[in-house]
Amino acid sequence: MTPYLTTMPRSLAPLLLLAVPLSLAACHHGHAPPPPTAAPVAAPPPVTLGALRAMQVNNTVLHFRIAGAAGTPVVLVHDSYGDLDDWRAQVGAFGATHRVLLYSRRYHPPNPPQDDGQVYSPELHAEDLAALLQALDLAPAHVVGAGYGAFVALALAREHPDLVRSLVLGEPPVIPFLLRSPGGDTLRRALLADALDPARAAFERRDSLTGTRLFVDGWSGTPGRFASLPAPVRARILAHSFELRRELLADRQQYAPALDCRRLGRVPTPVLLLQGERSARMYHVITGELAQCLQSDTVMTIPGAGHDMQAGNPGYYNGIVLRFLAAH
Repeated sequence: MTPYLTTMPRSLAPLLLLAVPLSLAACHHGHAPPPPTAAPVAAPPPVTLGALRAMQVNNTVLHFRIAGAAGTPVVLVHDSYGDLDDWRAQVGAFGATHRVLLYSRRYHPPNPPQDDGQVYSPELHAEDLAALLQALDLAPAHVVGAGYGAFVALALAREHPDLVRSLVLGEPPVIPFLLRSPGGDTLRRALLADALDPARAAFERRDSLTGTRLFVDGWSGTPGRFASLPAPVRARILAHSFELRRELLADRQQYAPALDCRRLGRVPTPVLLLQGERSARMYHVITGELAQCLQSDTVMTIPGAGHDMQAGNPGYYNGIVLRFLAAH
């Protein structure tokens, strides 16, 4: 586990040590340890995933599910071209000890596609989430965000710190932070030239297929990434073309706003920063800059995973996140 730990606070270290299998303990003269005398512990009951529900908050309709019946609330905030179903690999693990809220952000299926005159931004989605948490009486909650969902989680913690118990941020695309690092502007320019600008142009001419392909390839840092995906996965991504169009046509200064590093340093919430071992380099640069601003000493890398780390290595991801939540 050590090679994937960038930094770790003392509060998390004892919890990580608990993950070492007992079978690794030394056995005298190579003999197996004696069988336990205590009765085996019964397996916990399966976690129930609640029915799909909808609620009108902040002048929009949000669909959501709740898993688990008790425990500290946790809300899972999905990435771009995603929805509440992106967290299937987390429901059982998180729901066993927490009350888990899974929801689809504004414009994302199964929410209705609506031209509401709003600009797609972290602040807009953060206000939606704040209203939903308050309406469901689930605050303060641990807020776990993936990609743009992590950007939303960060905005929520800045604007509504009373609603947030802790933050887990998985590679928020804070593009302006690339300018803070040597060589970062080269990465930023490449992202704009190879992905965001041509994808925006494609959506402007109503070519959703090309716009989606360019967006997926550009953010993954892998040309041909979209074409290499299985047909059902490509179809699922294309089903999000309405919200992708809202993202790409948004005012870029509002869609990916510059953040005040000094203000971030005043965020009182405990923060765990996660990055995928195989993620595009720009994400690692942004995460490093974000760690400095947040003064967070907890940055961990999910081995063998890319940007979609909660799906790429769910066992490792779940273990790290749950131990962090237990410590806070």
